Amino acid sequence: MRIALAASEVIGFAKTGGLADVCGALPVALEKLGHEVAVFMPMYETVRRAGNYEPTGISYPVPIGPYQVWVTLYKSILPHSRVPVYFIANHENFERDNPSYGRGIYQFQGSDGNKKDYPDNSSRFLLLTRAVLESFPQMGFWPDVFHTNDWQTGLGPVLLRELYDRHPNLNWARQYQKIRTLFTIHNIAYQGNFWKHDLNATHLGWNLFNYRQLEFHDMLSYLKAGIVFADRVNTVSPTYAMEIQTPYYGYGMQSILTAHADKLSGIVNGIDYHIWDPSNDKFLSGHYDAENILPGKAECKRSIQVELGLQVDDQAPLVGMVARLVSQKGLDLVLDAMWGMMDLGIQFIVLGEGDQRYHQALSYLRERYPNRVALQFGFDESLAHRIEAGVDMFLMPSLYEPSGLNQLYSMRYGSLPIVRATGGLADTVTDTTDQSLANGTATGFSFPAYNWQSLLDTTRRAVCLYHDRRDLWQQVQRNAMREDWSWNRSAKSYASLYESMMD
Repeated sequence: MRIALAASEVIGFAKTGGLADVCGALPVALEKLGHEVAVFMPMYETVRRAGNYEPTGISYPVPIGPYQVWVTLYKSILPHSRVPVYFIANHENFERDNPSYGRGIYQFQGSDGNKKDYPDNSSRFLLLTRAVLESFPQMGFWPDVFHTNDWQTGLGPVLLRELYDRHPNLNWARQYQKIRTLFTIHNIAYQGNFWKHDLNATHLGWNLFNYRQLEFHDMLSYLKAGIVFADRVNTVSPTYAMEIQTPYYGYGMQSILTAHADKLSGIVNGIDYHIWDPSNDKFLSGHYDAENILPGKAECKRSIQVELGLQVDDQAPLVGMVARLVSQKGLDLVLDAMWGMMDLGIQFIVLGEGDQRYHQALSYLRERYPNRVALQFGFDESLAHRIEAGVDMFLMPSLYEPSGLNQLYSMRYGSLPIVRATGGLADTVTDTTDQSLANGTATGFSFPAYNWQSLLDTTRRAVCLYHDRRDLWQQVQRNAMREDWSWNRSAKSYASLYESMMD
């Protein structure tokens, strides 16, 4: 099949979260299965500065409201593949990100220090989506499936069906009519809800602005558009697909998802085992695999303790966390439980950035335990690899977690995850119990209730097993490292989903 995958970020070019990882890895895995994939994303300033692209010679106008906005296509290749990435270039709309000035790809830092959405995000990502649809005849690339991702490309299915299926060029219209659409929800909390009069810029009819289609609390919802108009909708884990149909997790979208439940499913994200492999990871000082965990992992632990200024102690359980420092990731539980966790004799490493209140609270914790707590605010890919390999346990007590990638990295690296059983965490981590130890399925530690006492109790269980039954600990490590959460597994599920849409 031919697949056009559109996203606002792709790993290797621009990243703020897991969306980028998926949109960089899934196309490569699909290509290996024999499919033809083209990836589309904006030409951000960071992409242009990197210079890893070439011109295609293709420019064309895109209708946005009363204007014809010109875009230019540039091209690169996804690493370790032949999959092309096409960058939609328009300086005014996309090339504004500059970290030194507090400007990202979706938000900027206001004078009060808080991040705020760009006020024209509605038209920016309308331009991205229409530019992708307009590119098909320009490039002579007519996909079987148009795979859209999150709210930024959520208008894709409705634009295709309401405008492009009726294109004045009848030959093109017939080609557009053959295209099927998949809309993937990576995180339903981010919805792309805008002023209703932004509908005028889309060229869509106001008859679509109703509670069954595009209207959401008197706003234009890009996420809802994708859910309603796509041929299939999927999320990034089966449990999350069920959770978002409930008020607790649905963020107001639960009724519309329930109404479209017949086309909703979940596929767990994979990870790239070429990049995340402790046996040959270029960022590590020691290497190991499931058959020979020591001494390589012990060397990684000593190395990260030295690097981050922790006391070198082979016996102290080393707990790590690599995450956006926001409430979704369970930071409130961590901070409430951490004083009790420190009494268990652990060391603690955090890599990430986010809300200032969490920065301040974690900084206070480090002041109290300077030799046992290490913080690195920001993101560093190589350090993330060294933390995953060096820690004994990895913390993910999320309020909600659509899929999660770090628990998969942790299991691959024999760093047993401690997770709350929600979303993809519930689908991928098997709690260590007497039964799961007996049948060889234990891969980590989990708890269902979102409270700090459950986190503390579960961490205590992990620490006790680490100290008292090192043979069983190593068995759980081997179980976790042998699990197959590769993208090859996930890509086969996506290919089956694409095929289910074909007439």
